[in-house]
Amino acid sequence: MNRSLLFALLSASFFSSCGQAALSPVNNQRTMSQKKETATFGAGCFWCVEAVFQRLQGVDTVVSGYANGTSKSPTYAEICTGNTGHAEVCQISFDPSVISFEELCHVFYLTHDPTTLNRQGGDKGTQYRSAIFYTNDEQKQTAEKVKHELDSSNIFTGKPIVTQIAKLEVFYPAEDYHQNYFNQNGNSNPYCQYVIVPKLEKFRHTFEKKVKSGM
Repeated sequence: MNRSLLFALLSASFFSSCGQAALSPVNNQRTMSQKKETATFGAGCFWCVEAVFQRLQGVDTVVSGYANGTSKSPTYAEICTGNTGHAEVCQISFDPSVISFEELCHVFYLTHDPTTLNRQGGDKGTQYRSAIFYTNDEQKQTAEKVKHELDSSNIFTGKPIVTQIAKLEVFYPAEDYHQNYFNQNGNSNPYCQYVIVPKLEKFRHTFEKKVKSGM
């Protein structure tokens, strides 16, 4: 089965029915409405991840930030050294009655390259690693299940998935100028035009039925 067809089948199957102020961590059990849950994904530059998930039905908010790592209240300049152990991530609030964590995992895996270690395109370093940071055993099991299924499907042409699946210990929101980045800078920043726009086009094509209206 060719890769394009497999992408389409996966989509149908699961979706038919870059400032330096000190930051404070967010409590991973922060209060939300009963229906909302959180998911935390690292897939390279968080500008890209944010832009994708903001356009997904069932997603309420997307916050770019830094997960885990060894230093407290990290800045973007510190993260960029690749020496702090943090990952650039997006923390997503979503409604599980509209979209499941498993479906989010599929969007995550199929909108970046999970087979490249500590790198996404020209972005290199441990901060750009592919990662799913789970908050409970159910998320852990689901993340591992989807990873295994995609590895077994050979969708990445024989290259093994190297995505880290780890418990979320702490999440620090990134500086304000990183938030809602593509929506505010998409027309003026060359990175957005050459990296994020093609990624969004692929996302819209693969997950057409789950894209928010007008996005």
